[in-house]
Amino acid sequence: MQSSSMPDTATKGEKVFNGIPVSGGVCRGKVVVLSGRTAQVSKRELEDSQIQGEMSRLEQALLETRNQILDVQNRVSQHMGAKEGSIFDAHLLVLEDRTLLDEVTRNIEESKTNADYAFHLVAEKYASALSQIPDDYLRERAADMRDVTNRVLNNLSGHRDELDLRSITEPCILISHDLTPSMTAQIDRKLVLGFATDVGGKTSHTAIMARSMRIPAAVGMKNLTSELTTGQYVLLDGFNGVVILNPTDATLFEYGQIIRNKESLEEKLRDLHGKAAVTLDGHQIVLSANVEKAEDSKEVLNSGAEGVGLFRTEYLFTHNSELPSEEQQFQAYQKIASDLASNPVVIRTFDLGGDKNIPMLQMPAEANPFLGWRAIRYCLQDEDLFKTQLRAILRASAFGNVKMMYPMISGLDELKQANSFVEQCKKELHEKQIPFNENIEIGAMIEIPSAVLVADALSKRLKFLSLGTNDLIQYSLAVDRMNERVAHLYEPTHPAIVRMIKTTVEAGHKNGIWVGVCGEMAGDPILTPLLLGLGVDELSVTSSLVPQIKFMIRKLKMDEARQLAAFALESECGSEILDHCKKLAHSIAPSLFEAKS
Repeated sequence: MQSSSMPDTATKGEKVFNGIPVSGGVCRGKVVVLSGRTAQVSKRELEDSQIQGEMSRLEQALLETRNQILDVQNRVSQHMGAKEGSIFDAHLLVLEDRTLLDEVTRNIEESKTNADYAFHLVAEKYASALSQIPDDYLRERAADMRDVTNRVLNNLSGHRDELDLRSITEPCILISHDLTPSMTAQIDRKLVLGFATDVGGKTSHTAIMARSMRIPAAVGMKNLTSELTTGQYVLLDGFNGVVILNPTDATLFEYGQIIRNKESLEEKLRDLHGKAAVTLDGHQIVLSANVEKAEDSKEVLNSGAEGVGLFRTEYLFTHNSELPSEEQQFQAYQKIASDLASNPVVIRTFDLGGDKNIPMLQMPAEANPFLGWRAIRYCLQDEDLFKTQLRAILRASAFGNVKMMYPMISGLDELKQANSFVEQCKKELHEKQIPFNENIEIGAMIEIPSAVLVADALSKRLKFLSLGTNDLIQYSLAVDRMNERVAHLYEPTHPAIVRMIKTTVEAGHKNGIWVGVCGEMAGDPILTPLLLGLGVDELSVTSSLVPQIKFMIRKLKMDEARQLAAFALESECGSEILDHCKKLAHSIAPSLFEAKS
């Protein structure tokens, strides 16, 4: 248990505060309560002659804010990963929102008010509207807008006295009304043991960053900032979203046991690093890692994974102000291929569109972008973009065990079109005498129900299939898991999903190719026995989850997994399937779950 020194004074009685758990772990230490000051904005009336100067002041503040956010984004990307860095894409989009900015400039010109007041007025109107939406994900985007607004206002006023977490000099637990992503990025993990906030939810960007930083965190604690004062000592339980003031000896003993279980498990997981993902009865599974950028190769090697099962290449857009050139892409693909030597690296072609809005591509606004112009559909219509990437991947294949994978294939026609582009690129490279692996393996993601139904035809023309279960579940069950009103219907163990996985595996094996899973189902140890029982050959998960999944595989017998799968294929109820998955997982690897109880 992480802790700072405890005082020898007698406790005044235990008091428990409950909230929402967002990042697991337990810590104990002195509290620092942040005041939560906000910039004070006053209204000033302008003379006509002052309007242009105010517009210039706003433009300069927006530029400064953009540079600050890019700096934070780069630091977060370097220290936490591209996924966490992409959180700040939403902040940058606020600065490019013409509707918001046009309304601000109208206020300055027509109402003749200062830029500070105009920006605050308009931005707060939008943030308030977002905060009223009965949808957790959208409601919490209001925090992103207010984060950006505070930066803009500080730059307009020249005020720099915002909450500065870098001033903390001794270990503590932060208690705040809220922590913006920008503030969270300042956290020194050696000094901030954990944090709890009055507001927030599981899908907030701050919660995502806390999980990436692996520090205990709880949100939605309501009025905790008014209940605690700086200098008090508390225990923070990020597993259950609990803050305990003056914990009793019995409580400390109980949590000490939880920590000992966790430390024992972590030691066991470390011991698995160089060992294979093989079941007790000798059935070996390929266990790979999902990565966001080329620099993640170190994490892959440290995790004990056998390569990369999904290299998401969209970061080449989100971290560049211009379209990535063939040479830039080649260098990224070549780096990870060389770093991992003979280990496979499956590079997914651009999965653009949907939730990945790339301003430089000027993609049109769509009523339902997830059912629109995205992924392979976009690439097949932008020949230059697609062929540039294909040539870069082919060139990188000369430097390692590179494989290529198309996203969102819905049928045979799309596959044939994509393959024809590959052949054109191979011909171009031959003519220029540029080396590449002529026999590079090409696969496709199965994430649309239609692809499952034609998996046999696809398998005849591919070397592997990889189930993208996140989209497969959402498209099959017509569920947006970010929508709190229907999120409970997002059910990985729904009988339809189980049967689609089995259908895909059978189609692949019938045609002599392997079938993997690279969606979130692959990273859930409770579902590992089910996936193995359904015949999946490869699991690709976030690097940090590789040890847990390997631990589960090595505790399992294939007979147990096949019996579970047989039950699931006959079952008519998803919750019943999940209950059986939990029962088996807990019985064969109890220590994996005891540390989280």
